[in-house]
Amino acid sequence: MRPTTYRIETEQQETAMLVSVVTPEQTRGGINPEHSLQELMRLAETAGVTVAGTLVQQREAPDTRWLIGKGKVDELRQLAAATDSTTAIFDQELSVAQVRNLEQALDLKIIDRTQLILDIFAQRARTREGIIQVELAQLSYLLPRLSGHGKHLSRLGGGIGTRGPGETKLETDRRHIRGRISELKRQLSEVARHRQLLRERRHKTGVRQVALVGYTNAGKSTLLRQFTEADVYVENQLFATLDPTTRALKLAGGKEIVLTDTVGFIQNLPHDLVAAFRATLEEVCEADLVLHVVDSSSAAREEQAAVVQQILTELGAGDKPQLTVYNKKDLCSGEQAERVPTGKDALWISAYDAVDLETLRRHIQERLSGRRERFALPAARGDLIALAHRMGEVIEQTADGETLRFTVELDPSEYEQHGGPLRVYKEADAPYQ
Repeated sequence: MRPTTYRIETEQQETAMLVSVVTPEQTRGGINPEHSLQELMRLAETAGVTVAGTLVQQREAPDTRWLIGKGKVDELRQLAAATDSTTAIFDQELSVAQVRNLEQALDLKIIDRTQLILDIFAQRARTREGIIQVELAQLSYLLPRLSGHGKHLSRLGGGIGTRGPGETKLETDRRHIRGRISELKRQLSEVARHRQLLRERRHKTGVRQVALVGYTNAGKSTLLRQFTEADVYVENQLFATLDPTTRALKLAGGKEIVLTDTVGFIQNLPHDLVAAFRATLEEVCEADLVLHVVDSSSAAREEQAAVVQQILTELGAGDKPQLTVYNKKDLCSGEQAERVPTGKDALWISAYDAVDLETLRRHIQERLSGRRERFALPAARGDLIALAHRMGEVIEQTADGETLRFTVELDPSEYEQHGGPLRVYKEADAPYQ
């Protein structure tokens, strides 16, 4: 059965008002309301919606009934009528009751930020895996929001008359959705198992993996295409690509690695979406090096970088070796350029500059190559000789009677975890650092 994705109907261009509530709690949490609203506007445009205007309200706390105050509800109704808007898109996630109350008060389609992002993902999904993940996220979002009206939908208390054919349409829908969620999770577990097999195969062959992560529209896909000539879609829009792409990349020393482009992150990324895409995002957790791509020309780059770090931590990849790549150098203003961090763990580049790409390629090689170490191993210890080969790349091997001397370019993480038996035979003139 082919997975289904659920989209906001955009066959006729919708016109929408954007609505946001600004509270002290949001600003204390590091969210810039202006940047968030601008991002919502770009999300709406990406979904194919025409933005007619915006409405912002400052409140101490969101209104439990409408999110915005009653006076703003009346103002929104008048603005929607004046602009022929058919939809109101809210920058915050709405409860079931808030959606129902707003629909009754405004006679408009009510969409929140989460639903809008899910709709864009539904548009962008191309592979079977991507479609499954999007449907799972949409159904997980929809299930607690199912609601019905009328007495024929109220008999959910259990007992006689509430089971079998007598159950309500609402409960039937819930049962169907729960069953579909279980089936999608089963399919995704197969995806995760397949990915794990591929990772184990790469690990056995010694292939190193580098993952591209970053805020949406930071330039990850452009970087992948420029590096590997991958046939990936590149466009200046949010979530231009959704499905992960892995390509081989040859480093300066001739060694080949795999480079994986992952789905872009965004502020307030729906938890259901993160959960659904966990099988894909596990590629980040298994990577030997994470390239965190940041749009250095963005006015909100510090916020965006912080969002990515937070999601990486949630995924369990926060402590992975990381190189921050500040991209779009060619688009930076003078003031922005002055504030770009550089150093051992950060580079400032343009993905379209060949010299910058070569510099990045060299840094990747340096980060993946451990320090060279020399070992003097007994020729009879085949287990130690095999271990030396597993710990990294053997650069040189010489025989001296019953002793074999190896010069190994170590994988630091492998050596720290499994290289204990070799340390006894380490030659003192080449200390491991």
